[in-house]
Amino acid sequence: MQAATFDQPTVGKLLRSWRDARRLSQLELSLEAEVSTRHLSFVETGRAQPSREMIVRLAEHLDVPLRERNELLLAAGYAPAYAESEMDDERMRTVRAAVRQVLAGHEPYPAVVVDRHWELLDANAAVGLLLEGVDPAQLEPPVNVLRLALHPGGVAPRIANLGEWRAHLLARLRRQVLATHDPQLTALLEELRGYPCDQPEPVVEMPGPGEIVVPLRLRRGDGELRFMSIVSTFGTPLDITVQELSIEAFFPADAATAEVLRGA
Repeated sequence: MQAATFDQPTVGKLLRSWRDARRLSQLELSLEAEVSTRHLSFVETGRAQPSREMIVRLAEHLDVPLRERNELLLAAGYAPAYAESEMDDERMRTVRAAVRQVLAGHEPYPAVVVDRHWELLDANAAVGLLLEGVDPAQLEPPVNVLRLALHPGGVAPRIANLGEWRAHLLARLRRQVLATHDPQLTALLEELRGYPCDQPEPVVEMPGPGEIVVPLRLRRGDGELRFMSIVSTFGTPLDITVQELSIEAFFPADAATAEVLRGA
């Protein structure tokens, strides 16, 4: 009995899918990348074999993440160009030091470091304030911060504006899925959509009176803590792991929250 075979996508098909995802015509991409439309068409249809340099150039203009650039190169028969380091590698020592400096410097406000799948890599001591009342099972590694935020055993029961915050997180994840086509992120999105929520979820985020960002509103005792967040990434990554690191830093959104954090 003959074993089933599965065709692997060619580099041309992969480039075409990225171009479609970015909603660019062949003419638009060829002008941006300074490649003839005819040659680009031949590459996408498999009539021409692109050089290694051509693939990297097209990927740059299509804003393809480094991990997926390696996949393009492999599909064309070339060796990957971008390394993927473990966080505890010696070559990552300066990156770890920079991350720890950011986390420590942000105290007494909470901050977390996550990878591309939103799994927690590090956090500062102030994050404990966000995790009060969380089921210990939700904190067993690996911890996915989106699951932790929206799971009924996680932070969700304390989020006063759960519908609004949930819509915000799912929208961020949905954009990431569209940008990367990552199957693990796709599965995570479907899982999170299935979690219960007893509040309406806005289709479009609209500001409330006096609001300039979507706040995270956490119940605490008889009061409420209000946060806004800033997401930071490395500006010039040449390593896959470095590109996929994100630091989310939470700031008090009002004076009362700032006072609680400084006194915690």
